[in-house]
Amino acid sequence: MILKKSLIAKALLCSVFIATPALAQDPIELKMTVPSVPTDLHTKALHVFKDEIEKEMPGAFDVQIYDSGSLFGQGADLDALQRGNAEMTYVSYQLIADALPQYGLLTAGYLFQSPQHYRAFLASDIGTEFKQTVSDEMDIQLLDACYLGTRQLNLRNEMDIQTPDDLAGVKLRMPSSDAWLFLGKALGANPTPLPFGEVYLGLQTGTIDAQDNPLPTVEAAKFYEVTDQITLTSHLVDAINFSVSNIFWDELDDAQKEAVTKAAKAACDWNNAERVKVEQDLVAFFEGEGLVVTTPDVNAFRTHVQEAYMNSPRAADWPQGWIEKINQLAE
Repeated sequence: MILKKSLIAKALLCSVFIATPALAQDPIELKMTVPSVPTDLHTKALHVFKDEIEKEMPGAFDVQIYDSGSLFGQGADLDALQRGNAEMTYVSYQLIADALPQYGLLTAGYLFQSPQHYRAFLASDIGTEFKQTVSDEMDIQLLDACYLGTRQLNLRNEMDIQTPDDLAGVKLRMPSSDAWLFLGKALGANPTPLPFGEVYLGLQTGTIDAQDNPLPTVEAAKFYEVTDQITLTSHLVDAINFSVSNIFWDELDDAQKEAVTKAAKAACDWNNAERVKVEQDLVAFFEGEGLVVTTPDVNAFRTHVQEAYMNSPRAADWPQGWIEKINQLAE
């Protein structure tokens, strides 16, 4: 009888060990929450991520994509990651600077010159320091930088714009925040706050002389209908960070972390290439619509804007020497 019980116990014990691998193979839930609509390239990039991670580790992750703010709205997505209610979202440098003011320099005009420049920064020694601080203080991992767009000047009338001096007195619409208005002034213009929904009418009536936005926004909002010129100042190359929660990250083994990182890079590779192509194609589109497209002395603008930032109280908390180091990373 004792032998029979012993055999039964051993059988049960074996069944536990046999079942354990099956439990270990349950997919890891990965909820991705973004405010962008399904047709936005940033949303489409999430599907690239999903496909890539399935190639890397088939069946290992249950990737769930929630776009259009359907899970968490814009502004609540970062909190969701920090609470463990979602695993992934895009996090802007502006949002990071709100939490960690010393990194406000990463939102300054003319700091970054291309999508590749952002990636070079993240891969550098100061980028590693930045990512570690963000991880320690904000409980998120920054995996890669996805290109958001390059802001250009869009003028109501044709003007010879070569340097910031040529923008003196120009009423340049900027978003209504101190950071944006400071950038407008640093460009040499007279920054004029105006809600985005009023920009078209403002350009049409002359309430403002110019506005700035990435070219896809100029096309989508049809500002080209009420303007005569685009000047490619490229004064703000912007990106958002493909980010995951530390709660999620700390549960992964090294192989899983590598797979997630590789998939994030593939997603940003795709997004960056598509956005650059769209912007390049739009130059020809605007010229076809009759707009004059000009390129000013970008170095003159860059020097003027960076000096304005460096000589302002905003720079007091910036890490010493970072501007110079980031500039060198573009070379």
